[in-house]
Amino acid sequence: MLKFLDNRLLNLIIKLVVGCLLFWVLYQEIFAKEDIDRIWATFLERWQTQPLDWLIAVLCLMPINWIVENLKWRVLLKDIEALSFIQSQAAIFAGVTFSIFTPNRVGEYGGRILFVKAENNWKAVIATLVGSYSQLLAILSFGVLGFGLYMSAYFELEKTLLRSVLFLSITLVLVLLFCFYNISLLIPLGRRLPFANRLRGLARNVNVLRSYDNTTLSKALFYAVLRYLIYTLQYYLILKYFAIDVAVLEGFAGIATIYLFQTSIPLPPLMGLIARGNLAVLIWTNFSEDQLGILAATFILWIINLILPAIIGSLFISNVNIARSLGIGRQSSKDEAP
Repeated sequence: MLKFLDNRLLNLIIKLVVGCLLFWVLYQEIFAKEDIDRIWATFLERWQTQPLDWLIAVLCLMPINWIVENLKWRVLLKDIEALSFIQSQAAIFAGVTFSIFTPNRVGEYGGRILFVKAENNWKAVIATLVGSYSQLLAILSFGVLGFGLYMSAYFELEKTLLRSVLFLSITLVLVLLFCFYNISLLIPLGRRLPFANRLRGLARNVNVLRSYDNTTLSKALFYAVLRYLIYTLQYYLILKYFAIDVAVLEGFAGIATIYLFQTSIPLPPLMGLIARGNLAVLIWTNFSEDQLGILAATFILWIINLILPAIIGSLFISNVNIARSLGIGRQSSKDEAP
C-alpha cells in the first residue's frame, strides 16, 4: 500500500511539474513576449481582412505532419513493441509536450517512453534516435541545396568559397547517409563511449540496431522526407497568408536555409523561438519589409505545429501511470546487472 501511495504521489508531482512548465512556456511566449501585442495585432488584421484559405491549409497539414511522424516511429518500433495507432500517436504528442521546455527538444524521448512497457524504454529511445537521425538527414540534404541556392542568389560570395562550402557540406551528408544505412556499425562505438557504463540500459539494448535492415531504414527516411516537405509547405503557405510574396523556388531556398541553421544550433526552448524569428527576418527581408508580418508568420506556425500538439500531449500524459511506465516500484529486467 505504501508503495502504491508513493507511486501515486510521484505521478502527481511529475504531472504537476510538466503542467507548470508547459504553462510557463505558454505564458512567456504568448503573453509576455516582447512585441507580442503588435504581433497579435498583425495576425488579427490579417484574420479580419484576408481569406482564411492559406491558414486553414496550414492547420489541416498539422495533424498530417504528426501522423507521418507516427508512421515513421511505428516502422522503427515494430520489432520492439506492438502499439496501437492511437497509443503511438499519443506517445508522439507526449514527446512534443516534453520537448517544448527542453533544450533542442531532447525531452521528446522521455515523453514517448511513457507509452511503452518499462522493459522496452531504452529500445524505444534508440528507435526515436534513429528516427531523429533520419529527420536530420532530410533537413541537412534539403538544407545544403537550399542554402547554396539562397547564398548564390542573394549574397555576393566568391564562387570558390561557395563551392568549397557546398562540397564539404555534401560530403558530410553523404558520410551521414552511409552511417545511416550501416547503423549497426555504431554498436561497438556506442559501447566504448566514456559514459557507456552509466547508461547500462542503453548499452545493453543497442543491439536493436541490428534489426534495422535497408528496407526499414529506407521507409523511415521516406517518411522523414515526406515530413520535411509537409512542414516546408506549411511555412510557405503561412508566408502567403501574411502577404510575404515569395516565389516557390526562392521560398524553398529560404525555408531550407532557416531549417538548416535552426537544426545546427542547439538552443534553449525560448531562445530557440527568438533565434527562429530573428533568422526569419534576416532571410525574408529580401522579399518584404514587413518585419512584423514575418515575425507573426513564424510565431503562428510555432503555435500550430508545436503548442497545439503539446497541449494535446499534456492531456494524454494526464492519463498515464508514469511510475509504472518508467518501471519504478517494481523489479524489472532493466534493473538487473548486464
